[in-house]
Amino acid sequence: MAEKLKISEILDDKPVKLTIELPAAVHRDLVAYSDVLGRETGRSIDIAKLVPAMLARFMSTDRAFLKARRAKQG
Repeated sequence: MAEKLKISEILDDKPVKLTIELPAAVHRDLVAYSDVLGRETGRSIDIAKLVPAMLARFMSTDRAFLKARRAKQG
C-alpha cells in the first residue's frame, strides 16, 4: 500500500500576498514535493499554492498551537 501525502488537495481561496526567502534546500524539497503530488493528482501543482496548504496542514495538526489558540480565544 502506498503512503499518502499529507497534502492531498489545494483549495482556491482569496489570497493574501506574502513575500519570503527560502533556503535553497527547502525550495528544492518543495519542487520535489510538488512533482510527487502532481504525479498523484494528475495535474501540475505550483509551489506558490503548495506552501499555504502545507502551512495550514502544519498549524491544524500542531496540538500546542491549537491549545494556545483556544486559550487565547476563550
